[in-house]
Amino acid sequence: MKQLNLLTILVLIIFCSCAQKNKNKQHLLKKIIFDTDLGPDYDDVGALAFLHAMADSGKVEILATVSSNKHELVAPSIEVINTYFGRSELAIGAPKKEGVNLGSLQHWADSIVAKYPHIIKSTSEVADAVDVYRKILNEQPDKSVTIVTVGFLTNLANLLKSQPDSISSLSGKNMVLNKVKKLVSMAGKFPEGREFNVYMDSAASAYVYNNWPGEITFTGFEIGWEIRTGLKIIKSEIKNSPVKDVFSISIPLSAEDKDGRMSWDETAVLIGVYGTEGFFNTVRGKIIVNPDGSNTWEDNPEGKHVYVKQRMPVSQMSMFIEERMMHIPVSETK
Repeated sequence: MKQLNLLTILVLIIFCSCAQKNKNKQHLLKKIIFDTDLGPDYDDVGALAFLHAMADSGKVEILATVSSNKHELVAPSIEVINTYFGRSELAIGAPKKEGVNLGSLQHWADSIVAKYPHIIKSTSEVADAVDVYRKILNEQPDKSVTIVTVGFLTNLANLLKSQPDSISSLSGKNMVLNKVKKLVSMAGKFPEGREFNVYMDSAASAYVYNNWPGEITFTGFEIGWEIRTGLKIIKSEIKNSPVKDVFSISIPLSAEDKDGRMSWDETAVLIGVYGTEGFFNTVRGKIIVNPDGSNTWEDNPEGKHVYVKQRMPVSQMSMFIEERMMHIPVSETK
């Protein structure tokens, strides 16, 4: 009887230890909502591939993949990539009111939608991005969610303005305050300039940056411009990959991409997953969005905004990013 009790105690200790390890692992897992304008450019595809690689490696839980772009092929394209990586169930939303509507100039979106499995036929079919945000955030522990936005700030402005509803008694701003740990935004040019994601919906950009209740980390135009990726994917032996197809279609169509595509959006995912330490230096202060959609910057050591400056050598970072972009889905490696 004594031996049985000792055995029982040992089993309980092992069980509790495993449970604690699993709890700790869940605590370390980055919970990420990815907000993209996927379409006018294709670094969004590399960024989404990077994010799925991080989910397969156990570093990330992808909560949702929403579009800030109303073009009809954006949601189907997102679903194609999610399905390729074995996550077809991920929630997809898009703006239901006013918003930017831009397609891919290189016609990669219609190519992958025609070739790969998906259910969504048009972006207009998906839920309102604000409803997706509110539902997902309401279900998460406090201060646990990282939002990575690599497109227009339309959805986040609408979220901040949202009022209590059947999903939650909290306003959008209070929900962000309670649930969001970090916002990473690929937007702006620093310390000053005019950048696509900011000026295409400059009113939303100004509203978000002036009213966001937490800290925002910016990776600007000047960062991604230096980091080129995609050539290794094109030359690889990977088959039946929508990610490879997008880069194979698009890179040859632009002379400025001869050394690879600029990797703006991938740097935002990198920061969302790994943070800035070892990769970037940071400058703290406040972004100012001007009426013409350009931005300037005010240094302030107490500011809630941070923009990054390159620290890791560009060639090394390009390799780090592209290795993750080339990730083969777990289902394909079995």
